[in-house]
Amino acid sequence: MSTLPREMQCLVKEKEGEGYELVTRPVPTPGPGEVIMKVERVAICGSDINLWKWNDLAKKIATLPFIPGHEASGEVVALGEGVTELKVGQRVAVENHFFCGCCYQCKEGRPAICQNMNQYGHGRGTREGGCCQYSCVPARYCYPLTRFITPDEAVLLEPMGVAHNAVESISVKAEDVLVLGCGPVGLLAMAVAKALGARVVYGVDQVEERLELALKMGADKVINTAKEDIKATVMAMTGNNGVGRIVEASGAASLLNQSFSWLRKGGQMVLVGLPKGPLHVENVLPDVIFKALTLKSVHGRRIFHTWEECERLLAEGQVDVEPIVSHRLPMTQFTDAFHLLMSGQACKIILDPQN
Repeated sequence: MSTLPREMQCLVKEKEGEGYELVTRPVPTPGPGEVIMKVERVAICGSDINLWKWNDLAKKIATLPFIPGHEASGEVVALGEGVTELKVGQRVAVENHFFCGCCYQCKEGRPAICQNMNQYGHGRGTREGGCCQYSCVPARYCYPLTRFITPDEAVLLEPMGVAHNAVESISVKAEDVLVLGCGPVGLLAMAVAKALGARVVYGVDQVEERLELALKMGADKVINTAKEDIKATVMAMTGNNGVGRIVEASGAASLLNQSFSWLRKGGQMVLVGLPKGPLHVENVLPDVIFKALTLKSVHGRRIFHTWEECERLLAEGQVDVEPIVSHRLPMTQFTDAFHLLMSGQACKIILDPQN
């Protein structure tokens, strides 16, 4: 620790209310099993808006005080007692689902849906998130990078992993895939679907700029819900069979409720968006039961299989994340970053805590 600075800048929410404060705090010291990561990049996404606004959802998933930032990557600069799996100088990204390792799901090999899960950057049993210059992270949640990818690519392994987990779960090879919602995860799902062998990828949204991004991320055809009837368009494109695979990444309950009728018989759907309203299927027998559908949902990534696969796809150039990065800003401009995000003018924003 002698080579590290004594103080660092970080964002913190210490009391209820909107926004964060940029403050100076001591650089943390790692405890047993922990490492100090010099944070190279931290990214913010739509879910971070809840924490910024400190709404009812935020109060359920976070505990004051906390340093935000659940998508982070950097370099290990100090090791706590007992850490042998990582080395100083190693580049890592953080798995933000802090699993317990003891519950039924963890013992079953599914730590991503741990019963006792804490989340990096949410204050529940964690030291701090990635919106700081030096972050203290338990070594067990650090994914060591094994290939050369850029810092910007490394920080996007977390959201890309959500997309990869979703797409991989529904066997897209040689299939036609309809992705609902062209936010960052939906866009990444399109790129991953192509990389995993999808025959045709369709992107659905109502914002023209997002649909343009979808074409850059691998979509073969886009459907603007403000101008086109989705079912009529899908049926026309699929010989009236319906699509074989749907990735629901919009979080729009009204869209999801209609989407069962767009699947062909024997089709598969995966839910990755976060609907705020109830789910309702109007015609259950013809649209669900008689189709013998497969419905799945994912939460996070398969630890650490998904990380390995996403790193490989990036390193081999099979997925390009550059089109979704709309802004790169120093962390000191965090207010501008969140206003851009909330205004709808941004896709993916990456912050540099060291500037």
